[in-house]
Amino acid sequence: MLDGALWHLTRHNPIELLRRVDLARLAACAQDPVFLERYDALIAWNGWVADTHDTWFETTYPDLAQRTIAYFCAEFGLHASVPIYSGGLGVLAGDHCKTASDLGVPLLGVGLFYIKGYSDQRLRLDGWQEDAEERFDLAATPLEPVRGPHGDPCLATVRLSGRAVSIGAWRVMVGRVPIFLLDTDHEQNDPADRQLCHRLYAGGPDLRLRQEWILGVGGVRVLRTLGYDPAVWHANEGHAAFMLVERVRELVASGASFADAVRRVRATSVFTTHTPVPAGHDTFSPEQVEQCTGPVWQEMGVRREDVFRLGHHPALDHDRFHMSVAAIRLSARVNAVSRRHGEESRRIWAPLWPDREAARVPITDITNGVHVATWMANRVVALLESHLGADWWQHVDDPAVWARMLKLDDFALWAVHDELKSHLMRSIREQARRRWADQWKEALHLVGAGTLLDHHALTIGFGRRFATYKRADLIFRDPHRLQRLLVNPWRPVQIVFAGKAHPGDEPGKQVLQRVYAHTREARFEGRIAFIEDYDMHLGHNLVQGVDLWLNLPRPPLEACGTSGMKAALNGVPQLSTLDGWWAEGYDGSNGWAIPGVPEGADADAADAEQLYRLLEDEVVPLFYTRDARDVPLGWMEKMKHALCVAGQRFSARRMLRQYVTEHYVPAIRGQLPGDDPPTA
Repeated sequence: MLDGALWHLTRHNPIELLRRVDLARLAACAQDPVFLERYDALIAWNGWVADTHDTWFETTYPDLAQRTIAYFCAEFGLHASVPIYSGGLGVLAGDHCKTASDLGVPLLGVGLFYIKGYSDQRLRLDGWQEDAEERFDLAATPLEPVRGPHGDPCLATVRLSGRAVSIGAWRVMVGRVPIFLLDTDHEQNDPADRQLCHRLYAGGPDLRLRQEWILGVGGVRVLRTLGYDPAVWHANEGHAAFMLVERVRELVASGASFADAVRRVRATSVFTTHTPVPAGHDTFSPEQVEQCTGPVWQEMGVRREDVFRLGHHPALDHDRFHMSVAAIRLSARVNAVSRRHGEESRRIWAPLWPDREAARVPITDITNGVHVATWMANRVVALLESHLGADWWQHVDDPAVWARMLKLDDFALWAVHDELKSHLMRSIREQARRRWADQWKEALHLVGAGTLLDHHALTIGFGRRFATYKRADLIFRDPHRLQRLLVNPWRPVQIVFAGKAHPGDEPGKQVLQRVYAHTREARFEGRIAFIEDYDMHLGHNLVQGVDLWLNLPRPPLEACGTSGMKAALNGVPQLSTLDGWWAEGYDGSNGWAIPGVPEGADADAADAEQLYRLLEDEVVPLFYTRDARDVPLGWMEKMKHALCVAGQRFSARRMLRQYVTEHYVPAIRGQLPGDDPPTA
C-alpha cells in the first residue's frame, strides 16, 4: 500500500522500503483511514503474538514452557535481505525457527554472522561461475547488536590457534524465536581473527574448522553470558559438533568425570544429519584440530586420544576427526531428514555399532517440511481463504481441510496460477534488464537470461545447488530429442534453471557451465534460461510461477529436497527420481516419478530415457489438453493433489511437532531412548 513498485524494487525488504519511500507518500498514508485501519490491526496483531500464551506448545506442555531448546546451525535462511545461507540446510533451519515461533516452542537459534554473506554469483559470457562478494547493508536488515549484562559488546572469549578471540553477537527475532549470530569482527582481536566469520563456507578446511570452533564453543559461552540454560541442545548437521564437546568440557570443569559428562551431554542432545554425500561431512586431521583448539583435553583431565576418539570412524579415515561422528557419539537422539535418507544413514553409520545389523542402528527419520506461510504465494492463500474460510489456518492439522483442496474450482485455481506465472516472467525480464544496464557488456547474455521465454509455454523449473549428483545436465543427454520437445510450435516447452555451485566445487561449476552453454544455442530458440544469483527471493518466484518442478538427483544421494514441497504448496506438481522426500511423497496423483534403475545398469542413461518418455508421452500432452475455457482439467487434478499432499504431510508444522514429541520433550523429561551409545 505504501509503494508497490518500490516494494518489488527492494525485493520485498520492508526496512529498505521504509528508508527509501517518498516522505510525501508517508504523510498521505498517515491521513488515509483505510491505511491507518490496517496499520492499527497489524500493530495489535503483533502485540497479541508477543503476549499470547495459548500456543500449541504451551497448551500441550504447560509444565515445559520455560525450558529452552538451543538450535545450532552454520547457516539460517530467513529472508533474502539477510544472505547468511547457501541453500537447503539454511532455509530448512529458517523454516524450523519460523514454525517454532508459530507453535510457541521455546526455541532459540545460534549461528554465525557472515557480513559478506555467501558468494554472489556472476556468470562470464562462457558460462563460468565467478564468485563475487560484497558486504550487505546492516541498516537494511532486522539485525541488532547484543550487549552483555554490563553493556559490553564482547560476550565471550575462546582460545583459537593460541590466541584469545573475543566474540560478540547480533540478534534477529523470528517472531517469538531469537537467533544469535556470532561475530569476531572486534577491535581487540587479531586482524586475521576479525575476518573469521566474514564469509559462509569460504576458504579451505582450516578456516572452516575455526568457524566451527567459534560456532560450537563460542555459541555455548555466549548463551551462558546471556543467562540461558537450555534443557535441550540440537546440532543441525555436523558443523555444530563442537557445541557438544564444549558442554563436556563445562561439566568436567564443574567436577564431573569425563565419562559422566559424556553421558549427561548425550541425554540432552539431538543431532540431525542432512546428507549421505561424504563431502557433506567435515573431517579434519588431529593436527589441524590440535593447532586450532589447543590441548583442550587437559581441561577435561583426559588423554588426547580420549577426545579424538569422539570423532573416530572405525571404518573410514582412521586418522581424521569426523564432526558428524562426534555429534552422533554425543547425542542420544539422532535423525535423518526423510524415510529414504534414514535407511541410507543407518547403513552409512552402521560401523559405529559393529554388533548390530543396519536396520537396528538407532537413527530415526523425521522428514523435512517447509513453512507454509513463507512459501505459499499470497494469491494461493487468498484463494484458499475464499474456498475454505478465513480461519482455515487454524485447522491446518486436520487432514479433512487439505482433502477439501481437491474441490477447488479449476478455473479459479488456473487463473491464480496464470497470474503467478506472469509475475515470474516479468521478474525474469526485469532482472535481465537490470543486469544488462548494470554489469553485462555483451548482448548475448540476454539470450540466456530468459528474455525470449513464452508465458503460454509449459515452463519447467529447476532450482538447485549445482552439485554433480543433482544432475542438472541430465536433460541434455540427447540434445536432438530435447530440441524436438522444446520447439514444437503447437506444444512448446521451456526450462528455467537457477542455482549456484559451491565456490570450491570445480565439477559443479563445470556442470553449470555446460547448462549455460545450452541457453545460447539457436536450435533451442531461447527456450532455455539460466537466472543468475539464486536466492530466497528468486526461489519464491520460481516455486510459485513455473508449471512443473524438475528434480533429478542420483539415488540415494538426495537426503530430502524440499524445493519440490515448496512448489507443491503452490499447486506445482513435481517430476523426480524416487529419492529424498519424493520416495514417500509421490502417490501417482501429484506428479511423476522416474522409477529405480536395475542394479548394474547405466543410471544416467536409464533415467534420461525415462525422463524423455514421461515428458513426451504424459506431461506435455496432459498440459496441452484443454477444455473450452482453455483450462487443462487433467493438469488441474495433478495441481490440486500436489497441493493437498504437500500441505497435509510435508509442512514444517508437522515436522516440528515430530521433533517436539519424539526428541525435545523426552529429552527435557530425562527419558533416554534406551539404545547403547556408539562404540569408541
